[in-house]
Amino acid sequence: MTSLEKKQPIWTKTFISLFCTNLAVFTVFYGLVTTLPLYALENLNRTDEDAGLLMTIFLLSAIVVRPFTGKILDIYGKRKMLWISLIFYLLCTILYAFVTPFSGLLILRFIQGVWFSIATTASGSLAADNVPMSRRGAGLGYFTMSTNLAVVLGPIISLPIVQILSFNALFIFLSIFMLMGALLSLTIPADKKFEKKTSSKRTFSIHDLFEKKSVPIALLSSLVSFSYASVLSFLSIYAQQKHLLHLATIFYLVYALAMLLTRPYTGRWFDEKGPKFVLILGFISFCGGLILLAFINSSLLFLLSGIFIGFGYGALVPSLQTLSVQATIPSRSGYATATFFTFFDIGIAVGSYILGLIAVHFGYQNVYVLSGILIFIVLVFYLLGDKKKSMVKNTIGAKEM
Repeated sequence: MTSLEKKQPIWTKTFISLFCTNLAVFTVFYGLVTTLPLYALENLNRTDEDAGLLMTIFLLSAIVVRPFTGKILDIYGKRKMLWISLIFYLLCTILYAFVTPFSGLLILRFIQGVWFSIATTASGSLAADNVPMSRRGAGLGYFTMSTNLAVVLGPIISLPIVQILSFNALFIFLSIFMLMGALLSLTIPADKKFEKKTSSKRTFSIHDLFEKKSVPIALLSSLVSFSYASVLSFLSIYAQQKHLLHLATIFYLVYALAMLLTRPYTGRWFDEKGPKFVLILGFISFCGGLILLAFINSSLLFLLSGIFIGFGYGALVPSLQTLSVQATIPSRSGYATATFFTFFDIGIAVGSYILGLIAVHFGYQNVYVLSGILIFIVLVFYLLGDKKKSMVKNTIGAKEM
């Protein structure tokens, strides 16, 4: 790596705009995920199952549309599709104040999920294109911090608003927040290197749904997100059973802080020591945090598990996303990003369902034990795959000598 490559900046005006735009998109997402179930129960007099549908229908639309987003970005351009998706995502956010029938709310959630998948794929792909190639691990690690900030900002902003003011006040505030994020995206310049058109753009094949070189890494990410679904979907219920519900908000806070504070180091280690070093640390920490969560018997252990899970998850996801993008050529970064998030979303959706069934029959403690064991198995498979890859590379190198 030359001194010039080392000095290439990550935090350019374009990168900062993409960071803030992505922060706005995910803050609205997590703000609504936190409060819409309460809205369905309190304002619309729906059941717990109906409230759960609001998340399911959103994920469903994202999973259905995500494989096609690479091709859509390829045809119409990443920047243009980012703008279009942000406009419709904003309109959907505004409409929450006006749509009162539950069936209408489900339709709105499905439509917003479509634009969410396009917006997040476009912003992630543009971020990958705009960070220096030699610092891509650190760059995408920093970019993912916008999502981690939103995990905290969404609930912290939204819950007090609905408790002190009203749900309509929340929808208005989130709309204004999203408008600011959308306006910031207008400062993103065109990058002709990645926006170039070709005569074959409108043909269609299986390669337009998935980037096959990114599929192995995306499969690993789906197993990580499968286990992560145990934290995303069931932590509050599990904390209530353990009489620790009053600490659930603090759990998410220390979880997010662990991700944010360690992210600069994990990104640098990725570029300097290699992805294997960061992934092994991430797998061990994530696995340990989940097992610790399964056997918590005090407030201290509960919060400590949040630190381990936050570091592990925060190290794994951006590293796997970076590897997914690096597996292919720069012009296919949109397809690689779409492939990664498709498998990631599927992992969360399937994990929420299967782990929910396990919880009903065997209890939430076993959900976290099994999730931790799965992460350990994924680590073993990753190490075996890496060893096999190294042996093949050495064999090829010996033949060439």
